[in-house]
Amino acid sequence: MARIRGRHAARRVATTAAGHRRRSGLRSARYRRGLGGTAVAVVVMAALTASQAPGVELAGDHGSDRPGSAGDRTPGDDDYATELPPLESPHPPGTSEPGGSGDTSGIPSSVLAAYKKAARSLASRTPGCGLRWELLAGIGKVESGHARGGAVDKDGTTLRPILGPVLNGKGFAHIEDTDGGRWDGDTTYDRAVGPLQFIPSTWDRWGADGNGDGRKDPNNIHDAALAAGAYLCADGRDLSSGAGLDRAVLSYNNSSDYLRTVLAWFEYYRKGTHAVPDRDLSVLPTTPGLGEPGGGSSPGAGRGGADPADDRPGKPGKPSKPGKPSAPGKPDKPGNPGEPGGDGKPGDGDDGGKPSPEPTGPHAIERVGAGKFTAIAGEDFAGHPVVKVETAKGKGVKGVRVRFEVRGETGAAFEDGARSTTVTTDAQGNATAPALSAGDRTGSFTVRATVPGKKLGSVDFAASVTAPQADTLARTSDGVLEAGKGGKFTQAVRVKATRKGKAVAHTAVTATFGEGAETGPYFVKDEQGTPIRRLVDLKTDADGVVVLPELFAGDRPGTYTLTLTAEGGASVQVKVTVKG
Repeated sequence: MARIRGRHAARRVATTAAGHRRRSGLRSARYRRGLGGTAVAVVVMAALTASQAPGVELAGDHGSDRPGSAGDRTPGDDDYATELPPLESPHPPGTSEPGGSGDTSGIPSSVLAAYKKAARSLASRTPGCGLRWELLAGIGKVESGHARGGAVDKDGTTLRPILGPVLNGKGFAHIEDTDGGRWDGDTTYDRAVGPLQFIPSTWDRWGADGNGDGRKDPNNIHDAALAAGAYLCADGRDLSSGAGLDRAVLSYNNSSDYLRTVLAWFEYYRKGTHAVPDRDLSVLPTTPGLGEPGGGSSPGAGRGGADPADDRPGKPGKPSKPGKPSAPGKPDKPGNPGEPGGDGKPGDGDDGGKPSPEPTGPHAIERVGAGKFTAIAGEDFAGHPVVKVETAKGKGVKGVRVRFEVRGETGAAFEDGARSTTVTTDAQGNATAPALSAGDRTGSFTVRATVPGKKLGSVDFAASVTAPQADTLARTSDGVLEAGKGGKFTQAVRVKATRKGKAVAHTAVTATFGEGAETGPYFVKDEQGTPIRRLVDLKTDADGVVVLPELFAGDRPGTYTLTLTAEGGASVQVKVTVKG
């Protein structure tokens, strides 16, 4: 049996005995805490503990077999599809084997695109998480049959609401209204919403804009997929490890059976999947219970019921509610599944008003302020690179060590010539690099900030060092410059360029006579005998001094102004007199 091995295979006999899944032509069943008091309900409830909504615990599985289980509140109710994938591996697209719309390995094209887009986005934002899109697909399959077989519009919004049972404490968690009915249409109690089944208070905390339309809508598959991915990656989880993956799924719905079902689909999709047309009923779970706009689960509704593309509310036979992802409450300490449920406000569940825990561990490192810095060779940079280490919800984390490193061929360095330094984040989670000296070498380099020991990615700051520019240009003497008409000046014009009192070597200087000097002093004549009264190829020497070439008086007596300008704008005016 190539499909389900390891921890899934070890539990298969018990699962089947409990009625979690039945083969041999019997339709799988979908169980929830709302089962009655029958003997079957007792057996099932002892074997299954679905996503424990706020403050609700049942006899049976309290998490003893799951890593880090804490019984925390989770995103929604316990209503989710328990159907497992086929035992046979899917046939990859492009083979001669079945692969049409009826193949269970297919995923509606719009929904598949949303899963992949969300995973790509999170790969750049939280590179240490290792989220695969197949995990989002596994959750989407279990929660809503991939938005009821891809029943979404061109923007990815479901054609009709996908709502979970009323969370009024009768068989499910007790969560009084937190959104004024905005998302679930219920102003008394909350209900899980959308293809990935967020309860409103959780969406308020984790909602995302995955399609760039400026809105965060739990009914939109792009928004919901990005929010679910961010929730799964919260608290610095590494989903490439088995323990990290288990904790992430359990944080979404704190049930070992939910974990087993989602991971079964996750592995199934990893073996091969392909896009099928939207609104394909074959991708819906065969178990009843997909979210209905009108109420709780409908035992008779399943695949082959109403067309999920039909957006008329209340149409008989429509698949019942998709199991709600327990409200992605924030994961707590490592080893504790986060609590997707609630928004952390007292009174959002039946737990006596105890606030939900916020994620406290470092989740990301972000740039604060400018990303580019420029300095003059030989001076310090005026600005400082600043980063913020934050939790999954953007709250700063105090006391995290951040390493700043100078990278590239440059003379720039921190204090005492160090090329790297470590700073601890302050109460706001900010780490500010110490003063950075530009050095004497011009050019560009990078300052990189990382959190050692954490897979949070890095933040780069672009830095450049430019040649010094003079802030002062002055004559080296105050001698009078005079010459007779037709003669030449015997005293050379000498000026010095400085910056903050220090000589600026090898900087460009121009020398120009102003208006009215057409027949006055000049430097040389060109090949045609035309006097040249502007020089642009002058450079200061190592001492910052430039000496002008010989200066001729010209034929017209008078006083003339010679303006010298250094690169950067510093200038000086020199008066020269031609006597008649």
